[in-house]
Amino acid sequence: MSRRDQIKMSDEEVRAFLDEERTVICATNGPRGWPHLMPLWYVLRPTGDGGTPEVWAWTFAKSQKAVNIARDSRATLQVEAGDSYDQLRGVMLECAVVVHGDVEDVKAFGLELYGRYAEVNDDVRTMVDAQAPKRIVMQFVERRRATWDHRKLDGVY
Repeated sequence: MSRRDQIKMSDEEVRAFLDEERTVICATNGPRGWPHLMPLWYVLRPTGDGGTPEVWAWTFAKSQKAVNIARDSRATLQVEAGDSYDQLRGVMLECAVVVHGDVEDVKAFGLELYGRYAEVNDDVRTMVDAQAPKRIVMQFVERRRATWDHRKLDGVY
């Protein structure tokens, strides 16, 4: 078995890892041809086929990442954890991005997102209502995946 196969995560491990982590780095193709990387909070939503849930996030419609996605609807996502080499684990997803802009859908998503990270109270609802008309929701549809979990090597590198 190759070293690459030894550290690969199963679908269940990917789901659990993405569920426990808090920030995804989103890389889009910038206007000058350089990768544009930005951190995002995210929500996992089930897919119709029952596979690994999709990553969904929101951003301001005028943000650089939104402009980049309008020009080129591809993005690469990465979530990584671990403080030492033997503890490194992560998921990299090459995705097609579907943009959702209906204000009511954006509001609902904003509340769902904040529900994952904090208590949804009246202040959060007010903030989401105010920001929703200026935001879009991004659905990241996985096309290719790479995963790694160095803990599976049991200290043998």
